[in-house]
Amino acid sequence: METIAEIQTSDDTVVHEQGWQSWSPSTSYRLGAAPHRPVDEDKRLIAYRHATDPAPGTYCGEGLFAVAEGDSVTLFAAADPTAEVPTILAVRDGDRLVISANGSVEIRQHTGDIPSALTAWADEVCARLAVPPPRPAPTGWCSWYEYFTDVTADDIVDNLEAMEDLELPIDVVQVDDGYQREVGDWLVPSGRFPDVPGLFAHIRDHGRRAGIWTAPFLVSARSELLAEHPDWLVGKENPVLVGHNWGQALYALDTTHPAARDYLRTVFTTFAEWGIDYHKIDFVYAGAVPGRRHADVSGIEAYRDGLELIREVIGPDAYLLGCGAPQLPSIGVVDAMRVSPDIALEYAPDSGDLSQPAQLGAVLNGESRRFQHGRFWVNDPDCIVARPAVEHRTEWAEHISVNGGLRASSDRLRGLDSWGLDTTRRLLSEPIPARFT
Repeated sequence: METIAEIQTSDDTVVHEQGWQSWSPSTSYRLGAAPHRPVDEDKRLIAYRHATDPAPGTYCGEGLFAVAEGDSVTLFAAADPTAEVPTILAVRDGDRLVISANGSVEIRQHTGDIPSALTAWADEVCARLAVPPPRPAPTGWCSWYEYFTDVTADDIVDNLEAMEDLELPIDVVQVDDGYQREVGDWLVPSGRFPDVPGLFAHIRDHGRRAGIWTAPFLVSARSELLAEHPDWLVGKENPVLVGHNWGQALYALDTTHPAARDYLRTVFTTFAEWGIDYHKIDFVYAGAVPGRRHADVSGIEAYRDGLELIREVIGPDAYLLGCGAPQLPSIGVVDAMRVSPDIALEYAPDSGDLSQPAQLGAVLNGESRRFQHGRFWVNDPDCIVARPAVEHRTEWAEHISVNGGLRASSDRLRGLDSWGLDTTRRLLSEPIPARFT
C-alpha cells in the first residue's frame, strides 16, 4: 500500500466505502463509526474480496472511496475500473485521515454530497469507456425464495399457470438453483426435473421467455466436473477455496483454461438451443479470485475473459444478470446487476453480518448504489417477496419501488394474500426511471 493523500477531518466527516461485489456492504459512515465487516472467515471468502482483510477501524473501498467534509467531497477512484480495482484504505491519525492504495487511483474534488459525486464519476466513466445505455429489464418470476433447492418442475408449471390466471405482467420465468444435480454440472438434471428442455419449451409455448440460474465460475466438491477435471480449477493441484455452501466446499473454475472455456461454451450453447434467452449468473466473484491459472493473468482479467465469453455465446439479444459479482470489473458486459445481498424473510441477519441474506443489508446497498442504475447497467435490488411471512414487507416493497430497476416476483403466486398480490402487480407494472439521480 502507498499513501496517496491526507485529509483534515472533523467530527462531521463522512466516509463512503464501495464494496467489492454484489453482497459486500457498501455505505457511508460518520468518521469513527465501526465499518461493516465479516463475522467469520467463510463469510469473508464468499461475500468480500479475498485479497483484502483490513485491520479493525480501517475504512476500505474497492476501487471507489469518498470522504465528505461539509459540501466538499474528495473521491478516490480506480483509474481503469474494468482492468484494475485497487484497494483503498483510510486510517484516522489524530485529526487527519491517511489514505493509501495498492494501485492506480484518480483523486477528484466535488462540490455537493457523496451521492452526487458518485453519480458524476459514473457518468464520466460511461463516457470514457463508451458504455451504451442499458436495455430496460424484462419483468420476471423466480423460483428461489419460495422453493429454494427443493424446487420441482411441477412448481414451475403451477406458477406459470397462476401468472396466467392472475393476469400478472411477467415476461420471464426463471428456473433457479435446484434443477441441476450439483453446482458445476449444469447439464445434469436433478431427479425433480425429468425433462429440463421440455420444461423450457413449455414456458415458451405459454408466451413467456425462458430464464435460468447458474453459478458458472463455481465448481462444488461433489460435482462430476471436479472429479473429472481437477486441472480446471484455479490453483491447480492446490485449488483455491472460495467458500462453503450447499453443505460442501466450493472452488473456482479457471476461465483461462482452454478446455474449461470449451465447457462454458457447451453449457451456454445448449441453453440457447433449449430456447433460454435470460441468464442469471451467480457467485461469479469466483472467477476473479487470486490464484494460479492456465494463463498468467490477473484475477480481474480472467473474470472479464469469462464474462465476455458468456456474453458472446448467449448473443447480444439475450439478457444477462450478474449476481455475487465484482461490481466495477463487470461494467459494460452485463445488462443488469444485483447490487445487494439477498433478501430474506428476516429483517436482519442472525449473524450480524450485513453481507448475508436479510432486508437490512439489501436496503443498505440498494440505496448507496443507486448511482449505478441506468449508467453501468439496470440495478437489481433483489426480488419482490410480498407474502405475509416477510418481516417489514411494506418497507421492502417501498424500497423496490424507489430503488429497483429490475422487477421479479419470487413468491408462490397462489399463496399471496390480497395485499401481496396487489403489491406484486403494482411493482411489476409501474414505470421505472431510465436513471436514478
